[in-house]
Amino acid sequence: MKRIVLTLAISASSLALAQPGSFHVRVPDEKGKQYKAVLMFDDQEKALEVRPAKQAAVKIPYHQIDKCSYEYTTDVMDAKIHWLEIHYREQDSSKVLVLNMSGHDAVHILEALKSHAGIEAEILGNANKRHESVWRGH
Repeated sequence: MKRIVLTLAISASSLALAQPGSFHVRVPDEKGKQYKAVLMFDDQEKALEVRPAKQAAVKIPYHQIDKCSYEYTTDVMDAKIHWLEIHYREQDSSKVLVLNMSGHDAVHILEALKSHAGIEAEILGNANKRHESVWRGH
């Protein structure tokens, strides 16, 4: 009986690994309101897809991604808010998709971006400090 359960557990975990990676993120709209979404890496179609709850899905082929950058900001309570910007081309225009990631998923999403799409995100660090130095003229 233990062998059957162990075999089923191994089979189930193998199936889970075969599925494209997916992560819960948030996508801001033009006004800054954020919506829940799912970020998926699909290696069969060689594309990443973001499916917001209340907006149209965005599918970006890996080869159309020009660059990605990661940064975080801190809020009033010093909690980190993690951001990923995906710069890509669609037809003749350049576009940017901004994702808000949980702290737990941020590292995993950056790793998935590298392993699935072959893209290493530029790490910009703390946006608050970077903007502070710009405002002060440093």
